[in-house]
Amino acid sequence: MTVAALALALPRRTEDRLLADIVEHGHAIVARAATVPDLLDVLSEGTPDVVIAGAARDTLSAGLIAACDARGIRLIALAETDADRRHAVGLGLFEVLDASAAWSEIQPLIIGGIVIPSRIEDPSPPVAASRTGSARAGTARGGTARTGTARTGTVIAVWGPAGSPGRTTLAINIAAEIAAAGHTVVLADIDTYSGSVAPTLGMLDEAPGFAAACRLAGSDSLTRSELERIAQRYASPSGAFWVLTGIGRPSRWPELSGERVTRTIDALRHWVDYVVLDTGFSLESDEEISSDLFAPRRNAATLAGLRECDHVVACGLADPVGMSRFLRAWVDLAEVITTDRVSVVMNRVRSSAVGLDPRGQVVQALRRFGGIESAVLVPQDQQGTDAAVLAGRTLRDAAPKSPARVRIRRFVRAELLPVPAQVPTRRRGRVWWRRAETAS
Repeated sequence: MTVAALALALPRRTEDRLLADIVEHGHAIVARAATVPDLLDVLSEGTPDVVIAGAARDTLSAGLIAACDARGIRLIALAETDADRRHAVGLGLFEVLDASAAWSEIQPLIIGGIVIPSRIEDPSPPVAASRTGSARAGTARGGTARTGTARTGTVIAVWGPAGSPGRTTLAINIAAEIAAAGHTVVLADIDTYSGSVAPTLGMLDEAPGFAAACRLAGSDSLTRSELERIAQRYASPSGAFWVLTGIGRPSRWPELSGERVTRTIDALRHWVDYVVLDTGFSLESDEEISSDLFAPRRNAATLAGLRECDHVVACGLADPVGMSRFLRAWVDLAEVITTDRVSVVMNRVRSSAVGLDPRGQVVQALRRFGGIESAVLVPQDQQGTDAAVLAGRTLRDAAPKSPARVRIRRFVRAELLPVPAQVPTRRRGRVWWRRAETAS
């Protein structure tokens, strides 16, 4: 498509600025609208190829996005303020540009495919998406799906015992640090008891993404385009990632059967570089004993995630009660997982709960009672984690200098990501070896 029929819903000053370029490039303006209802009337009367609208609430809504998707119409939003941009991103729209953007930035979104950078504000060469309609917020800042190729992604399951040991916080920030290193990532909430990824990141969870993926997987309909449709996007200049939100009501756990979860994880492997699973706490599998053999099992999602993953991150709280719970469950975990790649992370290490030399005492207790030699100790940072929860952001975005974030970042780069290749560099006539640095 070199010439397009455009419907506009822009402030007058923005429209006046773009009008000459629109005419020069041969595009036709088939309608002008001032509000969302006006735009919906335009769509019902005719079908423009592209809608260019302001990102404010009076010209952009979820209903407009749905209407454009249903008709295969590309929707581009121009944001005048940060509030406008947040509104557009919250609705799940990807094509959001500044209202001051030059026509050279808008034109590529109108002709040909949808041009999508690998992640937000990434200057690397763009990748063209295959969808012809409006791409959603996740359609692709970072989404280089590889369905149909032999290469598969790595699955990391974050597990911990009962008692809120910090599974969700750890899973979110692991996903954030991997994405910041330049990889495509999806964070999936598979907890059937208290899924909390969505509220922690300030996302809507009326339509749980992971449950929808499981339903599609059950009918062999889980494709790349469907994943892009149901996943939400956590937008960040330092590294965005996809999110499949969990079930909002615990009563919906039968939707996450073991077979469906296994199929979904396999599909996610072929979509992104890394899959991070926020699992539930319970490892029990006794439902088959007390009920019909084929009855659904509430813990099937967690058990399937742990058995299908490549790396388990087992976390616990670094206080007497938390470590007692962790060490008791540690024995059960060893009977469930099939991978030998397990990392132990103890959260909220603090002297107020353990006493003098908290790090030494935690290490000694894990070694003595669990045979765990090398645990990762994350210091308590109540101020940083509170700031992240309040803003609905990751530690990297809300509190980048947080001691907890710094330790998680070091853990991710040391144990979860591939070791950077060593490249020779010449310095003062001698050859020195250094590790190729990844994005900070």
